[in-house]
Amino acid sequence: MAYIIGVDIGTSSAKVIAVKEDGSVKAHCQQEYTIHQPQAGYSEQDPAYILAAVKSGIRSVATIMREAPAAVSFSSAMHSVMMMSGQGAAMSPLIIWADNRSEGIADRLRDTLHGNRIYQQTGTPIHAMSPLCKIMWWKENEPENHRQAACFIGIKEYIFYHFFGKYITDHSIASATGLFNIHELRWNADSLALAGITEKQLPEAVSSETIITGLDPAIAAELDLPVETKFIAGASDGCLAQLGSNALDAGHASLTIGTSGAVRMAVPTAMTDQYKRLFTYILTPGHFVIGGAINNGGVLLQWYLDKFLQAGMSIDVGLQKAFDTPAGAEGVICLPYLHGERAPVWDGHAKGAFIGVQPQHTQWHFMRAILEGMAYGLLNITKALEETTGVVKKISVSGGFTASKEWVQLLADVFQQPMYMTKESDASALGAVLLAAEAIKLTITLAAQEEIEVVPDPAKAALYQKSYEIYIKLYEALKPVFPIM
Repeated sequence: MAYIIGVDIGTSSAKVIAVKEDGSVKAHCQQEYTIHQPQAGYSEQDPAYILAAVKSGIRSVATIMREAPAAVSFSSAMHSVMMMSGQGAAMSPLIIWADNRSEGIADRLRDTLHGNRIYQQTGTPIHAMSPLCKIMWWKENEPENHRQAACFIGIKEYIFYHFFGKYITDHSIASATGLFNIHELRWNADSLALAGITEKQLPEAVSSETIITGLDPAIAAELDLPVETKFIAGASDGCLAQLGSNALDAGHASLTIGTSGAVRMAVPTAMTDQYKRLFTYILTPGHFVIGGAINNGGVLLQWYLDKFLQAGMSIDVGLQKAFDTPAGAEGVICLPYLHGERAPVWDGHAKGAFIGVQPQHTQWHFMRAILEGMAYGLLNITKALEETTGVVKKISVSGGFTASKEWVQLLADVFQQPMYMTKESDASALGAVLLAAEAIKLTITLAAQEEIEVVPDPAKAALYQKSYEIYIKLYEALKPVFPIM
């Protein structure tokens, strides 16, 4: 039986899976890497380390399978950008989505006529996460490097450059940059003018199902793959999670929590939200993904675990103690904006806060409040989705957090809506495999997985509705304060 390798280049790790024609996952490898924060507001990674992790993962899976794959397909985190020299050398670290150094630029642009037009053209909200704002920051703060840069690329383009010797991106990743017109499928002239660059300084943008060949022989040897192996351009992790979760039907949302978190829904046209709360990204022709992402998912829990809990305590132990704490954290509410916030507020100045603290509260009340604060943020996005696209009829959940049924139950209780999950937690990597199968005309027959329905507890509805309303009011009350802190 033929198989396809799916690669998911995430923020904190690279996951590689091998999926056979019968839908069975026959190999899995995960390589982790770190985020560097050299000063407040900065979030960077070493692209060479991520490249090494991806190559190691592909080689490990190919070695396990003992035969060549029918194709290799990529999912990738969005919004990363770096400068490359004319000799193909990195001129900067990889700046990732969580980097807020360009928040001042985003503030100046967001509510202008120019900013509104760019949002409508690109589907990407004006925010420090976007490569558009990051490149504008380089233009203002590192003008000589900006002038000398031959190309501006993200992490997947960096990997493809080392594999194939050319800069290639896909429409899905491109549509998350703020530089790509999602209606005309080309680099956006208004965005380029603001960024002070030309189309020649960006990768060639191709459809997500494009087959790429010509693997460098030295890289082929490193990967233990034939030179003629077919590679698929692939798409963004969010869009492919939608595909991997089998959530392309109308009214079917997917919710993921990893390093960050998101709620998304597939729509047939490139619609945008009149209030600029949501993104719209391309998956394939006729399939767009609209939704919103929060900055503070697993990264927030890891921060709390590292800074405030007993050294060496596992996150599983911490979660269980938090879930043993009463719902509503006995009055503690968390604004979980440790890294600013994206959807639906798009506020790079936002900061984390605990409100309602009293003497009886313990470290586990704070941890429970963090989990509930994340859920309120995702619920806020879902309400914006419903106002823009119509009723959310079903929510499928994916990501590492689904290993904790109590966490999924908390979401069901906050949303007062069932959550549906399967055993497949690598939805983005699986989506990459399914995309490749369509591109090379290979049938992948996924076994009908048992879908677990997690039903909300109606007894918690009033409590969480009240807490959610307070959460919304607290952000609005503190919003004017955040920029001066």
